Amino acid sequence: MDDIASKLAARLKQERDRRGWSLAELATRARVSAGMISKIERAVASPTAAVLGRLSGAFGLTLSTLLEGVDPQASRLSRRAGQPVWLDPATKYRRRSLSPATGGPLQLVEITLPPGASVAYPAAAYEFLHQQVWILAGLLQLTEGTIVHELAERDCLEFGPACDHVFANPGAEPCRYLVALVTRGG
Repeated sequence: MDDIASKLAARLKQERDRRGWSLAELATRARVSAGMISKIERAVASPTAAVLGRLSGAFGLTLSTLLEGVDPQASRLSRRAGQPVWLDPATKYRRRSLSPATGGPLQLVEITLPPGASVAYPAAAYEFLHQQVWILAGLLQLTEGTIVHELAERDCLEFGPACDHVFANPGAEPCRYLVALVTRGG
């Protein structure tokens, strides 16, 4: 497995241990099988975006915090060359964390969603966040519960109340979008 998988494995175990949760308890909270969580923690399997969304929601952490952690001593400058990139093994959805790892309440993330791909996230991944999506290029069909939004280049959508979301690219070209999120109360 690669370095990102090893770091994620360590972060997942660290967060679970910090809370005193067993594999079974995290599995129940995240609605992910204990076997899959065990494989991720041993860095023998790479989770999909949907699984990461469920895990981050169970911990009450943003995806960025789960993937990269927080380092209050980190530089306030995040250069492109050092920005962590994660690739969903199932959909090839690419997620680049733009914000410094200092742990501030605002996080910026650049997403590239391939043509025809879709990624679902559970409501738990949004319960503690205020979030907006700004389309940089391409088309995005964003489903919030039962509401479907058709977004094109330069459209910006503020998320409503926490509910299940599906991000889908109905276009023939990759969709690039910026996600700006703030931890509620942060």
